[in-house]
Amino acid sequence: MKIVFLDRKTIGEDIDLSAFENFGEVVIYDYSSSEEVPERVKDADIIVLNKVLVNEATVGQAKNLKLVCVTATGTNNLDKEFLASRGIEWRNVAGYSTEAVTQHTFSLAFYLLEHLNYYDNYVKSEKYVGDKMFTHFEKHFHELSGKNWGIIGLGAIGKRVAQVATCFGANVSYYSTSGRNHNNEFKEVDFDTLLKESDIISIHAPLDENTMHLMDAAAFSKMKKSAILINVGRGPIIVEKDLAEALESGQIAAAGLDVLDVEPMSPDNPLVRIKDSDKFIITPHIAWAAVEARQRLMKIIEGQVEEFLK
Repeated sequence: MKIVFLDRKTIGEDIDLSAFENFGEVVIYDYSSSEEVPERVKDADIIVLNKVLVNEATVGQAKNLKLVCVTATGTNNLDKEFLASRGIEWRNVAGYSTEAVTQHTFSLAFYLLEHLNYYDNYVKSEKYVGDKMFTHFEKHFHELSGKNWGIIGLGAIGKRVAQVATCFGANVSYYSTSGRNHNNEFKEVDFDTLLKESDIISIHAPLDENTMHLMDAAAFSKMKKSAILINVGRGPIIVEKDLAEALESGQIAAAGLDVLDVEPMSPDNPLVRIKDSDKFIITPHIAWAAVEARQRLMKIIEGQVEEFLK
């Protein structure tokens, strides 16, 4: 049995993969382009990958291939019809990053809510050294308690964010983008109501026909000017040009993103021009990547391989 890891760097060099040697020969590549894949998988029985494209052009000559394991939830990179035609099974991973993404959601929210960039710079620029008062609160901020936290997409992560927001005293409501997720624990509202009433909106929905470009200029125009938007779902849920304009015009107060339309970030992205960290923060798709989450992820993949071989 030969297992080939095609883009090991995407899960981190700190994650131990030695357990896979129990299944057979293991070959590891840090990255693999589409042009490199055919040669690298030609005699593989199992391939493990994150973002590498899997289709007839890349794995069509892999005569021994039996299983494709995706180290992520999304599987847009797989040509499932081709895999089915060849009898090749595939697996993805869900649920491994709920705690990590929830934590990052609040990291982004509190950074913006409490103007932490401003206060950090205030101290490090030595304005606080020898100041007249023991305190400085020029940038006003508010308690999360009593505020309205709106959630777009009440799946596992959205529900966990709702639970934590409730612990902080926030009033939680949610909008189900599919219309299928209903939860009596939290208040369900329509999209317009969520936009109009929320002080913070966090996005935890998948990308589909219901969510593509859901957050556009029309949506931003319905939000409070004091509102904060957080997106840890999928980049194309937001029209980035419209978000840039909403931030520049003061249509909304702030935004924190961990996902973008094109990743890595394109130089043409209109959000590149937003340099004010008091109203805008982008992290490079790291919400899922806590050490424990990545360890959990690979343990799940290991279990999938073991189960398949049995």
